Amino acid sequence: MPTSPSASPLPAPRTEPDGSAVIRVLSYNIRSMRDDTAALARIIRACEPDLVLIQEAPRFFRWRKKLARLAAASGQVILSGGATAAGPALLCSLRTTVERTEDVLLPLIPGQHRRGFATAVVRFGGARLGVLSCHLSLRQDERYEQGGMLLDRLAGLGTPYAVAGGDLNDRPDGRTFKRLAAALQDGWATHPWGAENTSAHTHPHQRIDAIFATPGVEVLGCGVPVGLPGVTETDLRAATDHLPVLAALRVPAS
Repeated sequence: MPTSPSASPLPAPRTEPDGSAVIRVLSYNIRSMRDDTAALARIIRACEPDLVLIQEAPRFFRWRKKLARLAAASGQVILSGGATAAGPALLCSLRTTVERTEDVLLPLIPGQHRRGFATAVVRFGGARLGVLSCHLSLRQDERYEQGGMLLDRLAGLGTPYAVAGGDLNDRPDGRTFKRLAAALQDGWATHPWGAENTSAHTHPHQRIDAIFATPGVEVLGCGVPVGLPGVTETDLRAATDHLPVLAALRVPAS
């Protein structure tokens, strides 16, 4: 896997004296945990995230138990989502103070998969942050509409800053990706770190997974965590069919 244009280490999570917070956010399509869940947990734990934005969380029989098992194995707790959001979910570290959560189901087009958002409002020190995990449609027109719904939902969280991430099923030159990048900071484009492409895991040739942040959030690095201590190429290939995206962000005090 190719390495990044940035060789500097990714900043570790911390709270600053002024109340701002440096946090790590991980976005990961886990394919309903149908692959090597031990490898998946090792990757999440090695990334030391404060927030994990999951796509394709388990949605059927005993889905809560499966997601709780992953959270425990990776040093996280369940924040929201799963079957109740049609796949997107949020995990968080114990560093996170939770204000509220909401699972949102999007309009269903007959014959298509139900889509949704897992959302939350959280605090780290004096920093207040809206969070959204998404998995957008394979259909171009539906995906574009969902991109607009994502922006509306972020604005509706009522927080000064927000982060959104997920499997967009769209590349940076696509209409939906461009729509999001016009309103939000695309983490990789703003401060590339790690590797760029997220799909497919055995031959990454396209970037269809991303983390976005609202203006005012400082992107300190964002990309696939290739070369991060504890993240091995063997685990990345075994865990699921996507590669994860990890970002370090500085969120100002609210």
